[in-house]
Amino acid sequence: MMQDKFLSLLGMCRAAGRLGWGHDACMASVTQGTAKICLLSADASDRLRRSFHRAAQDRVPVLDTRYTMQDFAAATGGLRAGVLTTEDAGFAAKLAALYTMTT
Repeated sequence: MMQDKFLSLLGMCRAAGRLGWGHDACMASVTQGTAKICLLSADASDRLRRSFHRAAQDRVPVLDTRYTMQDFAAATGGLRAGVLTTEDAGFAAKLAALYTMTT
């Protein structure tokens, strides 16, 4: 099985301490404009999805990924969450590029 580079990078982002997870932390990062990217799991609720798209309002890119909360958890060492953010521009750019290449 081929290793997923997007999920591997999420793991590196977590290891570097540059990953936010969970509704409250991610919403604060998005609304304050400090998030560089917001990632939503495929199995996130419609309500969560709508609230983050509304809060981002084109200021922060929001990716509706094909990955589940379980995929996020496996990649990040157990962080099971429907939403992840990073405030690191380098990680954000690479995550966006990798996701675009795989879709």
